Amino acid sequence: MKLRYLLLLLLFLAGCATLSPIFEQPRVSVSSFQMLPSNNIVPKFEIGLHVLNPNRIPLKLFGMTYEVELEGHRVLSGVASELPLIAAYGEGDVLLQATPDLFSTISLFTDLMNQPREKFNFNFSAQLDVGKLLPKIRVEKSGQISLPSNQR
Repeated sequence: MKLRYLLLLLLFLAGCATLSPIFEQPRVSVSSFQMLPSNNIVPKFEIGLHVLNPNRIPLKLFGMTYEVELEGHRVLSGVASELPLIAAYGEGDVLLQATPDLFSTISLFTDLMNQPREKFNFNFSAQLDVGKLLPKIRVEKSGQISLPSNQR
């Protein structure tokens, strides 16, 4: 009797395995990272992501978390939930606008007052949620950004 249940369970699992499509990991790259013009003392940043979907099914992005460090200070972190549907064999862009945490920004500015510079080292990390049954897509990017020049 137990053998019958075991065989039925194995047949059921084998059937489910053939129904699930093969999912190829989408590719995500950071397409832009810039400081936006602002009249406030606290700057705003725009982070652009480019998502490439190599699958035959549309990619529904349910949400994402992200974090940005400038000169070793974690100044931005956030979540986004209104993300575009990326078509099958398609690509799309996600733009995030973020305002830094006040206390982290004060710490960064204090650091910059002691050592002024025109370029900042940054680290960006994000996780995109594509559903419960699929692993999260992780993105890591490091580089430098420049301060915008004030033109008069």
